[in-house]
Amino acid sequence: MDTQRLILFFIFSFSLLLLWDAWEKQGRPKPVPAPAAQSVPAVPAVPTPAKPAAVPAAGDAQPAAVPAAAPAAKGETLRVQTDLLIAEIDTLGATLSKVELRKHKHAEDQTKNLVLLGPEHHYFAQSGLAGEGGPNHRTLWKAQPGARELAAGDSRLEVRLSAQGAGGVAVDKVFVFSRDSYIVEVTLEISNKGAAPLSPYAYFQLTHDGKFESGGSSIAQSFGAQSYAGFAEYTDAQKFQKIHFSDLDKGKAEYVRRAEDGWIAFVQHYFVAAWLPTVKAAREYVMERRQDGIYVGRIVMAAPEIAPGAAARIGAPLYVGPQEQHRLRAAAPGFDLVVDYGWLTIIAWPLFWLLEKFHGLSGNWGVAIILLTVTIKILFFPLSAASYKSMAKMKLITPRLTKLREMYGNDRARMNQAMMELYKTEKINPLGGCFPILVQIPVFIALYWVLLAAIELRHAPFILWIKDLSALDPYYVLPVLMSATMVLQTRMNPVPPDPVQAKVMQFMPYVFSVFFFFFPAGLVLYWLVNNILSIAQQWQIQRMFDRDKTAHARR
Repeated sequence: MDTQRLILFFIFSFSLLLLWDAWEKQGRPKPVPAPAAQSVPAVPAVPTPAKPAAVPAAGDAQPAAVPAAAPAAKGETLRVQTDLLIAEIDTLGATLSKVELRKHKHAEDQTKNLVLLGPEHHYFAQSGLAGEGGPNHRTLWKAQPGARELAAGDSRLEVRLSAQGAGGVAVDKVFVFSRDSYIVEVTLEISNKGAAPLSPYAYFQLTHDGKFESGGSSIAQSFGAQSYAGFAEYTDAQKFQKIHFSDLDKGKAEYVRRAEDGWIAFVQHYFVAAWLPTVKAAREYVMERRQDGIYVGRIVMAAPEIAPGAAARIGAPLYVGPQEQHRLRAAAPGFDLVVDYGWLTIIAWPLFWLLEKFHGLSGNWGVAIILLTVTIKILFFPLSAASYKSMAKMKLITPRLTKLREMYGNDRARMNQAMMELYKTEKINPLGGCFPILVQIPVFIALYWVLLAAIELRHAPFILWIKDLSALDPYYVLPVLMSATMVLQTRMNPVPPDPVQAKVMQFMPYVFSVFFFFFPAGLVLYWLVNNILSIAQQWQIQRMFDRDKTAHARR
């Protein structure tokens, strides 16, 4: 197999890999293990209400535990603003009903803030007390007086809402927003004003309709590859797990139901919302598709027993923001795993780490990609040198290979035998040019997923016309330059003895370059710089061979 044939192999393999990855992400049928086989450590069971309706679902039939007036009530909207967020809290349910990210703009209209949570996709963060009589996300809460905008010099902003439940239960729900943070601390302060002890259970849930804008990831969709979107769970027992919509639709989703740790998240391209309880305590995870078509993921936790006249607190931080890795790593154990690098994560992580370091030095993600390319090229230099030496030797014997083909005509067995003898005599490994490229294919695909999934490159400018390295080059300058380098590199390679194969290889750079017209500008930049360095290295090695050949001829 020579380098030209390997290009064909690369195109075919890369296409298959992307299709296979897309099939995986769509939720292919998986064997469902028996519940008894689930390797979850024994933990105290979390007592939950006898009926799922104890956690009310907006739009469903009214549970008996919800006050009769709740469905007819209408709340007001509290608008809260910090340096990073513009949030809206609906007093009907004390629900975080909308969140805008001030530092991240809409994909198509960069004059508008990106809206993460909101009514468009029924994407809400809800919480309350489970069971009969507990204030929940169907209850009308009362907003307490206080500031709604983070003042200059302040590090935190508190928003408090109050509600009454049955049996003397009084609850204050407190939202605490902090400066330079996408974490909202949500706490339920429960008071028992009744005559009997209380053993309440609190729930924290996310809802979504499971639909996404088709234009959000045009590059990925061009090849059938998409970053994961849906619920995810993390526990110490099973680590990171994705829960696909298709499995929830069938009622066959497999995940840890009970644990003493972990978190639950709703993941989408570039952004995530997640409940991240910090207290190590027994909890139950529930993910389901409701009858109204809305997907729900929640954590149910027991609050401390509350004696008459006493009070208790239970809460969970809510992260609602971008998948910026330094923030994710600081937020919770394993939370950085929500960044979807596909099946080559083990390669993608160090690539992004290097990319981040180079960005710290240069301040420009495009320059960081160039520095990363040079670094990878240096690491692969010995392999590349061996490959180009092999190709240079192949180029020298190409006329003799052509003569062998003419000599033996249709006798392929004799021709192959003669070619192998020639390779042995000249000490040439015909596969010598393949291995370095095979090694680089996983790096190429891993970098593809890094550029696809890393929000740090979203709307990151490079130079002049390239305003977003995660999007297509708007004027296709980089793909055209990339095509030119491929044509030049192909002409530097030995011409195949077979005329038909030679003709195919002549047009192959143009066919292959079509791929790069649909790749992110950052990925094309990487491959363009890589090609330029390869051409320089190949030219130098060929020059050395020509010089040695001339010196040998003079002796």
